[in-house]
Amino acid sequence: MAETVSEIVSLWTMVLKKAKEKLDDKTIFDAFFAASYIDHIEGAKIYVVVNSGLAAVVLESKYKDLLNECVLETTGTNFSLTFLKEEDVKKVQEVKEDKPAFFEHSTLSPNYNFKNFVVGACNREAYQASLMVSENPGKLYNPLFIYSNSGLGKTHLLHAIGNSIRVRHPNLRVLYATAADFIDEYIKFATGTKEGESLNAFFKDKVDVFLIDDIQFIRKKTGTMEAFFVVFSTLYQQGKQIVLTSDQHPNELNGLDQRLQTRFISGLTLDIKSPDLPTSEGILRSRIEAGGLNVADFDPEAITYLAQRFSSSVRELEEALNRLIFFTVNIKPSKHVTLEVAKEAIQGLIKSQDDQSKLSEEKIIATVADYYNLTPSQITGKIRTLQIAMARHISMYLMRTLLDAPFERIGQAVGGKDHSSVMSGVRKVEKMLKSDPNTAKAIKELTDRLKK
Repeated sequence: MAETVSEIVSLWTMVLKKAKEKLDDKTIFDAFFAASYIDHIEGAKIYVVVNSGLAAVVLESKYKDLLNECVLETTGTNFSLTFLKEEDVKKVQEVKEDKPAFFEHSTLSPNYNFKNFVVGACNREAYQASLMVSENPGKLYNPLFIYSNSGLGKTHLLHAIGNSIRVRHPNLRVLYATAADFIDEYIKFATGTKEGESLNAFFKDKVDVFLIDDIQFIRKKTGTMEAFFVVFSTLYQQGKQIVLTSDQHPNELNGLDQRLQTRFISGLTLDIKSPDLPTSEGILRSRIEAGGLNVADFDPEAITYLAQRFSSSVRELEEALNRLIFFTVNIKPSKHVTLEVAKEAIQGLIKSQDDQSKLSEEKIIATVADYYNLTPSQITGKIRTLQIAMARHISMYLMRTLLDAPFERIGQAVGGKDHSSVMSGVRKVEKMLKSDPNTAKAIKELTDRLKK
């Protein structure tokens, strides 16, 4: 399993830091550990390059258990270590398997595992289902479909499933890919850029577990959806595990082939919500420890403050924490992080967050949906009941009058409607304002809400 250079460097840096602390012998560490690095990772094996044959012998015979322990603590996975001399690297590369015909650069990250996934009420069901799938691939919840807004942990769970299966079931071949990867591979094959076996034959013969991220991006791509339907059917009929993620429930993915929608909901469909306060605090503490820092150096009030201000996604929390750490190291060195230091450090992020909360197409849709007891996805969807159609037209009207947005942009915001549909919707509301007091009242109340 090959990884990106940055992931490999980060992984081994953390392992060596733990090893140095446990070893507590600077002379030995500098002589045999310090110059080592990961050459590559294949499945559950890590190939480590050392600076001499003696170092390889010493690490293998005396310190392998120590390093295995450090790797397990860092990754949550039992990897097997192999030590190589510099001159051995080429030999190892020569005996590697040939590059796969498809998805050559699609890899699992060792940094994502179940151990470092912080579980709370917002994601417990998705976590538990992912864990069960990793224990019994193809036997339960097939397919497993996880959906949520961006940055809430869907990708983390996909990688955790893959890493766990590679340890628990080393005979199974796991493929992680994004929908964009699948689109690229389909185009290459369809245009004749790739030769040899077909895309479907590749999945049939060489993939046992298929983990695909952001499946929503295949919408409205007829050829890609057809190819994915064939691949999905092939894997499913063979009892092979499929796990998918998306930013919406399958039934809300406008432009997705109906056959795929049906199959996506035939297994288990679960969502992940924004983290609550305890989960957000747990995520921050987990990231602090993962970075080799001491949680005791952060006042509980400072952690709670970050968790309260940036709880809409895990990525927001990580961004705020990274900003805080950068501030306390480079701008205003602080050994102990107090609430006041935390507030000062993230002032810029709060301003950016406030700017993003200004009036937008998304905010108008969300406000109108709340006013009419609907969901935003109903307004941007295809359903045309009287109430939903009215809410959709009012959203269009407010975007036009409050944002002066072009008809094309409004159409995109409400689910891909064309120019004429938006013009018609806006005109309907304009006519109703002249004759229907209830419409006038709704527009006024909505405008007041949006201007607060």
